[in-house]
Order: sequence, then C-alpha cells, then structure tokens
Amino acid sequence: MAEGSGTQTNARSPRVYYIGTQISSGKGYTAMGRDAVKIGANTLQFFLRNPRGSKARPLNRDDLAGLSAVLAENNFGKIMAHAPYTVNACSRDPHLRELSAQMFSEDLDRMDLLPGNYYNFHPGSRQDQELSAAVDYIAGMLRTVLAGSRPTTVLLETMAGKGSEVGRNFEELAAIIDKAALPGDSLGICFDACHLWDSGYDIVHDLDGVLENFDRIIGLKYLKAFHINDSQNGRGSRKDRHAVLGGGYIGMDAILAIISHPALRGLPFITETPITLEEHREEIARLRERLPV
Repeated sequence: MAEGSGTQTNARSPRVYYIGTQISSGKGYTAMGRDAVKIGANTLQFFLRNPRGSKARPLNRDDLAGLSAVLAENNFGKIMAHAPYTVNACSRDPHLRELSAQMFSEDLDRMDLLPGNYYNFHPGSRQDQELSAAVDYIAGMLRTVLAGSRPTTVLLETMAGKGSEVGRNFEELAAIIDKAALPGDSLGICFDACHLWDSGYDIVHDLDGVLENFDRIIGLKYLKAFHINDSQNGRGSRKDRHAVLGGGYIGMDAILAIISHPALRGLPFITETPITLEEHREEIARLRERLPV
C-alpha cells in the first residue's frame, strides 16, 4: 500500500470548515445548490439517480452549469455525488455487475461536467464468495470505468461490517486500491463516522490512533471526505444505524474533535440523517458555533 503521508498539516492554513448534508436533487441541481446555501452549507452530497433503483433524471447541462455557478459564487469546497445503493461491483450475478458498471460509468460522465469533485460508493456485498474474488471484481470494475483520464476522484466508503459488506476495515480497502493499481488521484477514501465506530474503530477515545493506523495501511493522502454521522449502536456492533449528531454513542464532543482535527482540515464533512432542511440548518449552525476559529 502507499506509504503513510504523515499527520502534520500546514499550521498557517486557514481554518475553513466545509460542512453540508445530503440534499435532494428532485427540484433540479441548481435549486439543490441554492438549498445548500440557504442552510449555511458550503459542501453537499447528492444522488445522480434513484438511490434504490437505477433510473437517472434526464441530463440537463444548463442545470449542472447553474449548480457550478452557485458553488463558485458561495465559495463551496468539493462536493460529492453518491452512487445508488443498488451498485454492487462484487455481486455473484454477472448481470448485476454489468449494470453496476454501467450506472457507475454514466454517473461519472455526468460528474465530468462538475470537474474536480468526488463520486462515492459502497464497495459491495460479496455474499458467500471469498474476499479475494470480491476484491478482484471491484478492482476490475474500477479499472474499466476509470480508464483514461477522469476529472472526478472515486471514493471507496468505509463500511460498518454488516453482513458480507466489503470495506469493513482499512486492510480490505487497501487491497482494492492495490489491485486496481490506478494512477494519480483516481481513487480515494470516504470515512463514515458511524461506520467506523460500528466496525470497531474507536474514533471517540483514540482518534489519533485510528488516523495513524489508516496512514500506515493506506495513507492519509487518500482520505478525501467524511460522512459525519452519529451511531445508534455501541462500538463494534456492525449495525450501521445512523443517529443525529450528538444523539448517539459517538456524541457531539467527539464529532467536533473530528471536524477540527488538524489532519482532517479542508475535508468536506457531510451529514446523512433523515431530518428536514430547517433542522439541518440548525445542526450546521450549532456545529459552527462550537468549532474553534
């Protein structure tokens, strides 16, 4: 795996926090960006298609250009599209693997119109296959859809370890990155606080240790984004049940420590909790009030 990049950052870097949430694109992408501005966000996550299906909204280049303008005018950090949950790059079913690659490739074609951002996905469920077979399938799809030069970095998400999920620990994610052997900034990692906690990583009492472990196995340079969710369950539960910030076993103090950690400065922090836009506005305001300036 790549050598660790160290946990030191430039102390003179401006302390800007990129905080946002999952926002619906149902009213269009430009409207989605404006909704993000209204709630005090300066990053966001969205789906390019039905998250539990395969249907994508018709491509509207003017709408995507409008979103780009809103982001630029309001000094947004990098934003992130999320692959549909139906993507399973390591399915036993060849048809589902083919469909997953097709959706993935089509989504990346759209992200080409928003260059320099992220596309996040769950590595998949291996069912009763050997881990090595699952890694081969995932890496093979990534090599196919990322052939040539893409202006979007694809992020593998850390998983809670529910069922036969791939990506429950840093070693499994490292195996995919190594096997894919893609150049430059093609691949990265998205941490999910709930998933890390539920899979057993103690981000509450030993955040530095978790980051050092990740740096040793994969490298902090690969860490590009963070889903900042609380958890309804205790550490190591492998349940994957998100809680509102401060309403779970991780707690608000640990969440604030994550967002303000020097090694994580500049990352987009995205919440994924089923609350209203107004509640997200209040949540983001509470975070900003308590974060160090």
